Amino acid sequence: MRMYEDLVKHGVKDLLLREYGDSVIDPQDGYDVTLRYELATLPEDKDSVALKASLLKRNCFASVFEKYFKMQEAETPSEETAVVHYHEEEAMYISAKTDRVTVIFSTLFKDPDDIVIGKVFLQEFRDARKAYQQAPQVLFSYGEPPRELHGQADILTGDNIGFVTFVLFPRHTSAKNQENTINLIHQF
Repeated sequence: MRMYEDLVKHGVKDLLLREYGDSVIDPQDGYDVTLRYELATLPEDKDSVALKASLLKRNCFASVFEKYFKMQEAETPSEETAVVHYHEEEAMYISAKTDRVTVIFSTLFKDPDDIVIGKVFLQEFRDARKAYQQAPQVLFSYGEPPRELHGQADILTGDNIGFVTFVLFPRHTSAKNQENTINLIHQF
């Protein structure tokens, strides 16, 4: 996984042990994580084991979200912005304030038409928020990074770089809702 090393300092190894226990073994050469299941000793509910294994990438992402959600819950602002390189030239930036967690995705548009499609797609997010007041605030900019990233090193800029910002409030990051929030936002 491209982003695994970025997640190590945010507790991904502990989270994987919590979720998968003894199924986590030393990784095979060329891999960051290896899960091992003994077919002879699988429980009767094999579907639940398969589902849990299929959530490996989601659970890796969860480590950084859980860390920053806890900071916000404790009303302790993050001292640094977490940077997770989820694609070759794209990254996710997460920071916590006392009243919110901000998640910013940088997106590389390889084709000029993609910028137009992206704007239309993100307008739908804004329109959906009007209908669903509980939805997080979503902002979109391109070319210039949002002010939350000023001073951050190694940020790509240019006419073909877009930034999507999700502002998550306590109603999104609370213990009751955080699993759903992680499930939805990690897929962006």
